[in-house]
Amino acid sequence: MTLSFTELSSHVVTVLYIINILLACTVIFLERRNPTSTLAWILVLFLFPAGGAILYFMFSQNLTRKKMFQLGAEEHLKYAALLNKEIEDLQSGRLTFNDPAMENYKDMILLHQIQSQALFSQDNSVEIFTNGRKKFEDLFRTILEAKDHIHVLYFIIKRDSLGLQLIKILTEKAKEGLEVRLLVDSFGNKLRKDDFQPLIDAGGSVEKFFPSFLSYINLRLNYRNHRKLVIIDGQIGYIGGFNVGNEYINLKKKMGYWRDTHLKITGTAVLSMQTRFLLDWKVASGEKIKHSAKYYPEPAVVGTSGIQIVSSGPDSPHEEIKQGYIKMINSAKKSIYIHTPYFVPDSSILEVLKIAALSGVDVKIMIPNKPDHIFVYWATYSFVGELIKAGAKIYIYNNGFLHSKTIVVDKKIASVGTANFDIRSFRLNFEVNAFIYDVGISENLCKIYNEDLLLCTELTPEKYAKRSGLIKFKESISRLLAPVL
Repeated sequence: MTLSFTELSSHVVTVLYIINILLACTVIFLERRNPTSTLAWILVLFLFPAGGAILYFMFSQNLTRKKMFQLGAEEHLKYAALLNKEIEDLQSGRLTFNDPAMENYKDMILLHQIQSQALFSQDNSVEIFTNGRKKFEDLFRTILEAKDHIHVLYFIIKRDSLGLQLIKILTEKAKEGLEVRLLVDSFGNKLRKDDFQPLIDAGGSVEKFFPSFLSYINLRLNYRNHRKLVIIDGQIGYIGGFNVGNEYINLKKKMGYWRDTHLKITGTAVLSMQTRFLLDWKVASGEKIKHSAKYYPEPAVVGTSGIQIVSSGPDSPHEEIKQGYIKMINSAKKSIYIHTPYFVPDSSILEVLKIAALSGVDVKIMIPNKPDHIFVYWATYSFVGELIKAGAKIYIYNNGFLHSKTIVVDKKIASVGTANFDIRSFRLNFEVNAFIYDVGISENLCKIYNEDLLLCTELTPEKYAKRSGLIKFKESISRLLAPVL
């Protein structure tokens, strides 16, 4: 018996709905997601019966039950012993702070030690970059001066003059006999296979994080390595928001001036960055790198700044960087200054910021005036509206695109890294931030923030109230999709 087109279509739709019902049950009973995320995925599955299942398989694997990043047995014992001694010294009062003002943040340091296994060091120096040209000039110069090894991890490397220049410089160093490892996120990488070949032929190693199973199918598309790390000779580390591409050095007119924040760190904190890289490399390559003193040398340059390098990702249920943000916000007595290109918080972050603003804390949040992700842009406007009502001040950066991810509290402590104030950074992406305990650096970041304010327009309650009906509609739809953006 031959089925008519109408009957066949009806059967296909029925099968799709059955599949989506089974997936919905998986989301509810097996994945044990955040309730808001669960409801958002159920909405997607039932509103888009044809594409919902595909979107689910591509964007919604749950990695929290997988222990992806593990030290070797010997390294784990050494690391655990060092961390436990730090915790004992902190809790017993044996730890002496370079800056007595940091005594007030012992609980925050302890949080990161316990929850994130983040070592705390006070012998670091920090240089701040807000201009991409200066950052990459310094980075390339430092790479060319490297003596032993170069470890590079970026979320995005574009196939343009800057991206190809990075590959060329790394190739030169590999030809000199240095160990060169380049790790790129498979989704963010825009270079072709043959672009990497000169580096590989010179002895360098290249790996992709969560590569596609087939050419155009990636079942881990939603879980990206958003980290940006460069470690040179175990002595110098770079961490922050800049990726590699011409727009980051202001060579693309579409986005205008690219405003970002990146740090160059020397001191013991670089060793934590090294560990982070090697763990990511191990997952991507399967290579078991022997723990060597050359990767963990004594710092050649000693400073006085306290730093913890904190990582988070979908492999952990704790949302470590978000917890650090919440702890910082809750500690605020006078001011909270935030740069973020995307503001799509969950209820916990939104609530603590509201409480801070309502308690008289000077809460300032700076966001871009143009979108690079349209739904995220309008969701951002929806959420900042709630904070405006609570008394927070929202500023729109008008001098190009704001991509900086920073928070400074009371001009005493700060965090700079790769994590945005959004659900994707908190739960889905692999991120890394430097939490900084230093009044001088925090004051410098505040000075930079105040300079940025001169290039901003405040989104006042009056301006926000005058939004058109179309904008309100865009905000509502985008906010509905916020948990899966």
